[in-house]
Amino acid sequence: MIFRKIKRKFSIDATQLSVRPHVAWYVRWSIYIPFVLAAIGFAWWAYDSGLELAGFHRGQTQRELEQLHTQVATLTQENLTLNNKVAQYEQQLQINEASSAETAKQLKTLSEENSHLQEDLGFFQNLTETRGKAGELGVHRLRVDPDTMPGEYRLRMLLVQSGQRAKQFSGSYQLLVSVVQDGKHTTLVFPATDGDKSQFKLDFKYYQRVEQALHLPPTAILENVQVRVFEGDAHEPKVRQTVTPS
Repeated sequence: MIFRKIKRKFSIDATQLSVRPHVAWYVRWSIYIPFVLAAIGFAWWAYDSGLELAGFHRGQTQRELEQLHTQVATLTQENLTLNNKVAQYEQQLQINEASSAETAKQLKTLSEENSHLQEDLGFFQNLTETRGKAGELGVHRLRVDPDTMPGEYRLRMLLVQSGQRAKQFSGSYQLLVSVVQDGKHTTLVFPATDGDKSQFKLDFKYYQRVEQALHLPPTAILENVQVRVFEGDAHEPKVRQTVTPS
């Protein structure tokens, strides 16, 4: 067995020994890298060529994307500008509407005042044409109108003292308000015994216009209002007159 191994090793059939020169790694890589880069370049060229053959042009697509980005930025800016303009127009419209409403309100007030002045003018013209007893006191144009809120009313009247030589009238007035509340008839007195009586004072020579707000319970139904006019500190009214709501 041993003899055979020795014979095989040193005989003609023995394995031949080959000697190769040693090549440094950086030399090998310098040889391989150009081929690798060439392969990558060829693959990239083949990829681009395939895209162009398929109708996809990279440069044109890039330009189109840039144009789209530019258009989006422009439209975004225009949208912001338009939103600002719309907000300004809405604010201006609200101001104009408020101004129109205020103007309409003022016009209505002036129209009502003009109507009242025309009525006053006609009334005083008729009053000057008639001859009454000197110092005679009268209640004219007495009316009660509902106000904006439930239970609120506004009383208006014109107190006139006739005669060319009328004396100064000083006194006060009182309101007896008849209402129905919870099915019961009740009379309310204005001013109340412990209430503020200053706004019910009267002091005039020829005439005095009176406008008085009445605040009743919201559930109360107003039947009528009686006006009593007192001269000085008298306990009996000099004039009394009753009116129902309009």
